[in-house]
Amino acid sequence: MSNSVDPPAGWPATEAEALAEQQRLRGLVDAGPCGPALAGLSLVAGVDVAYDDERDVVAAAAVLLDRHSLEVVEESTAVGRISFPYLPGLLAFRELPTVLAALAGLGRTPDLVVCDGYGLAHPRRLGLASHLGVLSGLRTIGVAKTPFTFTYEQPGPGRGAWTPLHDAENGEEVGRALRTRRGVKPVFVSVGHRIGLAEAVHLTLELAPAYRLPETTRKADSLCRRALSAAVERC
Repeated sequence: MSNSVDPPAGWPATEAEALAEQQRLRGLVDAGPCGPALAGLSLVAGVDVAYDDERDVVAAAAVLLDRHSLEVVEESTAVGRISFPYLPGLLAFRELPTVLAALAGLGRTPDLVVCDGYGLAHPRRLGLASHLGVLSGLRTIGVAKTPFTFTYEQPGPGRGAWTPLHDAENGEEVGRALRTRRGVKPVFVSVGHRIGLAEAVHLTLELAPAYRLPETTRKADSLCRRALSAAVERC
């Protein structure tokens, strides 16, 4: 495929190498209790990936939105070969080469990237959002559909209600279960890089005015699925 993406030189190829890389990078995450002011933040990107494991193909999409209107400003996709086996807690090593390529295809730099996954809400505190933030230098958050291995109480039924997402082993708050629609199951928000948790929750609500998932994720999901279908047809 002419638009295929190769993993960067030195990209981990084994579980042991990936675990060592996570331990190395986790100390580089900027995740203080409070993030910078959000007033100047205007361009928000969503990233997502889709796989065809049978053909060993992965497609990534980056969709840039205006934060206030939620209109699409720009789109980019990248397609490549799956660069790492499926192992829980190590999904970033499968996804990041194509995600980074999709982001590089945008003409403008996002002020924030929303990942369909985890940031600090990860056993080694380096989910996709944090990993992406460290490698790219971009401000990132993770908005996941499930709580992974962490515990939480159900938030109240109203939009905007939230409860802490805790590590059961040490009680650490690693994110928040956030109700984005009344009576609909929550999403799980965590800091990725260069933002505070309260700010991440605030932005997630802004980006999800009508549906459970943020518009960034919804649009990136649709685009990466279309890109995968087109790539598979060419294979």
